[in-house]
Amino acid sequence: MTFEDDELYRDITGFAHDTPVWVQHTAEVWTEAGLLLFAALFVTAWWRARHGSTRAFAVAALAPLATAVAYVCSELLKSGFTEERPCRAVTGAVASLAECPASGDWSFPSNHATIAGASAVALALTRRVLILLTAPLALLMAFSRVFVGVHYPHDVAAGLLLGAVVAAVAVRLATGPVTRLADALRASRAPAVRWLTGPGPSPATAYAGSHRRR
Repeated sequence: MTFEDDELYRDITGFAHDTPVWVQHTAEVWTEAGLLLFAALFVTAWWRARHGSTRAFAVAALAPLATAVAYVCSELLKSGFTEERPCRAVTGAVASLAECPASGDWSFPSNHATIAGASAVALALTRRVLILLTAPLALLMAFSRVFVGVHYPHDVAAGLLLGAVVAAVAVRLATGPVTRLADALRASRAPAVRWLTGPGPSPATAYAGSHRRR
């Protein structure tokens, strides 16, 4: 299956080559290192949720798992579409800034964009205000994949959408069962398990939250 956005790909990669060298290097680093930033945000969300309600902890624990599910879905789609990378297929395009992946490492959809879209939504479900940070990061990650020349624009657009939808559905479906599991784990006497799940909210915090809901 093919899509018609070769010209847009040529425009973006041509623009990339006209930018200062430091911008090009920054994009090359960000297109991979951005994944590490999302990983750090997952860890931060988990650590914060250790002192939150059991449901909040469940959602934080699900966030990276939902992202992993989105990644698997992306890989399955790649195997079905088998679209060649634009850095190899588009005629008249400048050389990609990043090394062009080997033939057989298919282009559609973008795994990086899928992970970014899933991470953005999953993290926002742990705390809504995070969408103000994660959405721009996801968009920047997706754009960088085209900027460095290894994906078509439609690859990253599909990846963002796929990741966001899969993460939202996965968290919604699994929150109930994982909350019950987290309740059981927090009742465990094993020190390692209790450290992993955290103590939950302090009695004073829990009382204040219950009082506000009334």
